[in-house]
Amino acid sequence: MYINSEPYNFPFDGDLKPENTALIIIDMQTDFCRPGGFCAAQGLDVSRCDSIVPAIQKLLEAARKVPGFTIIHTREGHRPDLADLPANKLYRTTSWGAPIGGEGPLGRYLTRGSKCWDIVPELYPLPGEPIIDKCGKGSFTATDLEEILRLKGIKNLILTGVTTECCVHTTMRHANDLGFECVMLEDCTQSTNEENYAYHINHTRTTGLFGTLSNSKEVIKWLESLQ
Repeated sequence: MYINSEPYNFPFDGDLKPENTALIIIDMQTDFCRPGGFCAAQGLDVSRCDSIVPAIQKLLEAARKVPGFTIIHTREGHRPDLADLPANKLYRTTSWGAPIGGEGPLGRYLTRGSKCWDIVPELYPLPGEPIIDKCGKGSFTATDLEEILRLKGIKNLILTGVTTECCVHTTMRHANDLGFECVMLEDCTQSTNEENYAYHINHTRTTGLFGTLSNSKEVIKWLESLQ
């Protein structure tokens, strides 16, 4: 069984089963998607990231109806003492006008425990849906994500979230190196910048170098066939 995707169907070997496939929702946090957060403080267009919430909601609803289907959420953020914050990352974010750990209207930017750091309410994880708290851009670095996936026997990853060029694509590249088969959903990932978004969507669609490109309608069609 396959999901229609480009430049080849997902997964490459046709071994698509609910028990070996996971939906990963990457960093759908106020800091990246809503006013009052990290990206908004830099003057970036967070409405672009917020725009994919309805599509992910529909996908999430379909996935939750499949018994035992694995849904994983990630959050980027640092310890309150910032002991896990590299000096160069602090330098860059300070130069952007929103230093990590700095106080904003909804708490400290990208700092664990702050209101702005948490996942938006519409997509909030249910009990039993693992949350991967990460201090970097990729979802595998310094986390237990790989161990969770290996223990569950998962080899196929459906990737959604923000931002396309940063945390989503970094996760896909790392997953590819680890041997996971990935599909990124065009209508369920976004960026604050159209040029960055368009480049990475087109790169995935035309090369298949790190994975393939599809959309939520194709995935929902498959999920509904399992109900």
